[in-house]
Amino acid sequence: MRVPLQVHRLDLHRLDLPRRVATLSLHTSPLDQPGTGDAGGMNVYVVETSKRLAALGIEVDVFTRATSSDLPLAVELSPGVTVRHIVAGPFEGLGKEDLPAQLCAFTSGVLRAEALHEPGWYDVIHSHYWLSGQVGWLAKERWGVPLVHSAHTLAKVKNALLAAGDRPEPLARIIGEEQVVAAADRLVAGTEAEVDDLVRRYGADPATVVTVPPGVDLDHFRPEPGGAGAARAQLGIASNAVVLLFVGRIQPLKAPDVLLRAAARLLADDPGLRRRLVVVIAGGPSGTGLAQPEGLQRLAVELGIAEVVRFEPPASRDRLADLYRAASVVVVPSYNESFGLVAIEAQACGTPVVAAAVGGLRTSVCDGASGLLVAGHDPADYAAAIRRLLDEPGLYRRLAAGAVRHAGQFGWSETTAQLLATYRDAIAATRSTPERVAVGS
Repeated sequence: MRVPLQVHRLDLHRLDLPRRVATLSLHTSPLDQPGTGDAGGMNVYVVETSKRLAALGIEVDVFTRATSSDLPLAVELSPGVTVRHIVAGPFEGLGKEDLPAQLCAFTSGVLRAEALHEPGWYDVIHSHYWLSGQVGWLAKERWGVPLVHSAHTLAKVKNALLAAGDRPEPLARIIGEEQVVAAADRLVAGTEAEVDDLVRRYGADPATVVTVPPGVDLDHFRPEPGGAGAARAQLGIASNAVVLLFVGRIQPLKAPDVLLRAAARLLADDPGLRRRLVVVIAGGPSGTGLAQPEGLQRLAVELGIAEVVRFEPPASRDRLADLYRAASVVVVPSYNESFGLVAIEAQACGTPVVAAAVGGLRTSVCDGASGLLVAGHDPADYAAAIRRLLDEPGLYRRLAAGAVRHAGQFGWSETTAQLLATYRDAIAATRSTPERVAVGS
């Protein structure tokens, strides 16, 4: 459903839109740097939508788990957006797989925070990822308000598309996701593919599922005067280099090894390219990738391409935009993506993308118009797609222009407007159900 972007002109109370939103992000904080640990596109989503909700006069409290004793109980992310740190388990040393044991403690902290206010303080709960959904499930019953849930990733989908050697998601998570899908008043899916997964694999009621594509900051991620040359000067990369870029968490799911193997194939086919090729891997170890944090470096040595590979830590927004602009091609070979935020950010900067034809990437990349989609994960196929872009200047220019046009459809303001419509519908439905009242009211 499309709604007008001029949401700031709407009468929020007349439309039953919330005064306050409780956003649950248990396993990763919006204050964390995307690209390492468990921080990624979900963190960006929470930050960008929360800021825009607050700009409309809606207060947003983001509840997340405290990971250090030095963290204050509350941090202002931006005017109207407060990050609240809940103590649940040891501050450090807990992986995502350990967090289900802390759901009770985290839920208690969230309920205690709300109990400091008069009844009805929050109008809607928006949970992100299944762990937060479990907390939201209880909170919505306690407070008598609707639960809107964004899965971001789904265990059944991940398990159906596992990378070689990756660890499948446990049954406990699958059951937990099924429970949240059944309990949520609205399920926010990023693409029609995710809608299909929720309905077909999890039995979601189609009437509760809403497609709200994530966005991109079009004011920040955009082409700049000077193009790739100016960005390369900032990064110390030669102006005539062929730059292949991977951005994301370093783990089997994201498949950065496919890019390294494709680069080795390119050099085997064209040894002269070695003088100009630069492969940039920007991100930090995450998930099962933590077991071999230096695995990609070793692979580059084994492939004989170490001297053309440049490893970058997770990048700030400004540096990330420069990396996108400096790249000849951004490669997103993931085994699954619920949307593909990196692909959209890169295209917004005018850089074509070569991506796996899976999940949300089939939406975030318009095959043949803004980039090229590759079936499967054979490095030879990725090398062929990259070579095609490098060898066909006309195609490259057409895709670069198409990338900017395609990404322009995915601004965060539109995402936020559609979220507001979803909140409105969920609130109206809840208020029309007399028997649904808060516990203790």
